[in-house]
Amino acid sequence: MGNDILTDDGIGPRLVRDLAKMKVSPFVSFEVSCCGGLEIMEYIKGYDKVIFIDAIRTADGNPGEVYNFDLSGFRETSNLSNLHDINFLTALKLGKNLDLELPSDLHIIAIEIVEDMEFGEKFSEPLEKQYPLILKKVYTVVKKITG
Repeated sequence: MGNDILTDDGIGPRLVRDLAKMKVSPFVSFEVSCCGGLEIMEYIKGYDKVIFIDAIRTADGNPGEVYNFDLSGFRETSNLSNLHDINFLTALKLGKNLDLELPSDLHIIAIEIVEDMEFGEKFSEPLEKQYPLILKKVYTVVKKITG
């Protein structure tokens, strides 16, 4: 999840493209999206397990920190919920009420960022410096989740 032209918000798409090159598993597919809310239902229906990779900004987080949580510990990330749409959890409930084939196993990997409101195709300096370590951490989490 993310937007490549909004500085650090592009962390999700970049990670997904790099993970796809690393051949995590023949049973894993990678998609890049910048939508949230109701639109995300189209991307995830029909899958058994989905891992979202997105940017997050918290009050006391350190840039580059990698968080891993499931729906029971859900925290709003930059793109899963859309300001112009319903939030992610409400979209999931609606999808289930509509009998959409939604995954029962959802995970969110969120990376603490510095800036996501300025146009730019490069990450902030702290995030760029830590990117190789972030990629390694995210790869490890994805491998653990996907077995």
